[in-house]
Amino acid sequence: MFSDEAAKKGITFPKGFTAAGIKAGIKKSGNLDLALIYSDRAAAVAGTFTKNQVAAAPVYVSKDVVHNGTARAIVANAGCANACTGEPGLADAEEMGMLAGQALGCQAKEVIVASTGVIGVRLPMEKIRAGIKEAAAHLSPEGSEAAGQAILTTDTYSKAGATEINIGGTKVRFGAIAKGSGMIQPDMATMLAFITTDAAIEPSLLQEALTDVVGVTFNMISIDGDMSTNDMAVVMANGAAGNPKIARKGPEYDIFCATLRALCTGLAQRIAADGEGATKFLTIEVTGAKSFADAKQVAMSVAKSPLVKTAFFGEDPNWGRVICAVGYAGVPMTPEKTVVKFGGIPVYVHGTGTSFDAAALDKVMEAHDITVTIDLGVGEAAATVWSCDFSYEYVKINGEYHT
Repeated sequence: MFSDEAAKKGITFPKGFTAAGIKAGIKKSGNLDLALIYSDRAAAVAGTFTKNQVAAAPVYVSKDVVHNGTARAIVANAGCANACTGEPGLADAEEMGMLAGQALGCQAKEVIVASTGVIGVRLPMEKIRAGIKEAAAHLSPEGSEAAGQAILTTDTYSKAGATEINIGGTKVRFGAIAKGSGMIQPDMATMLAFITTDAAIEPSLLQEALTDVVGVTFNMISIDGDMSTNDMAVVMANGAAGNPKIARKGPEYDIFCATLRALCTGLAQRIAADGEGATKFLTIEVTGAKSFADAKQVAMSVAKSPLVKTAFFGEDPNWGRVICAVGYAGVPMTPEKTVVKFGGIPVYVHGTGTSFDAAALDKVMEAHDITVTIDLGVGEAAATVWSCDFSYEYVKINGEYHT
């Protein structure tokens, strides 16, 4: 699902989808910065959006498209967020949808609009206008990789995947591209994720499936505890596979949801691992909680702690910082029932530190992928959050991020 070949196929792997990524001149770097994704037929659409009350203009435009339940295209730019730009910014976002619709022969209300980049700057609309025309002319079944590159900001690589399953005796394909490296503290899906499938499914069920999946995938990652203004996860299902339409919950719906969850889990993990300046990929597993909400709250408290994150960057097995974050998470806990492990090695057991093999723990801390498990010992619920460390490079990247 996340092989190099799958990354190349990405959003154009499902039948009926083409894509393009071009250089519109929005980014000062001169890199690819405008993406277009197109379905050759009407597609059911679903989306989840940032809950930041200072939402960017494209978020409002795209919410309206999702509300209608049908879409044909996605147009997205990097290099400018079109956030905090007032009525002119909203007009620019609406024009992006209109221009894409004109270039593709569909209506503006069928076009998802997305932007990412610097907040408080107007879109360079002359470049956007020319870029959308160029992207439409370069739509291709091989265009996913370029589209994925065109939505990046501080990411070091594009996140993409694709898979094929059987639903109701019919082969159904899924594909995706995503970006996200900083300002990742979701309360929906704080990044951009675009997912395509040629499955036939009712829009209402598609929305329910995406909402449920986002809750246990994209909403379970944190880079720095900041929620962005622009971000969204959108899925388009165009039915080109020809499967009997999924119109109610049952085995076919369950297979669809499981596949969507697996795809989004992989994307979420890659986003967390590619956090700005990250040198470690951290998995925080909380078990023995009274509820999923409690487990998530504790895991997020640990994942967001600057002291925890810097300890892992320094390869310091400072379990005191972890148990401290557990204690202030706001979830009732009993220290005498709690156990913390680093890479399977107990470091805090029932109210106090414990002896451990220092050499073995050093190897755990030196690894790129590290799992921290926290057993609260008070229930049966669990949650897993994915995160990363804080390095010197994180400060450098964000200290210099002006354009």
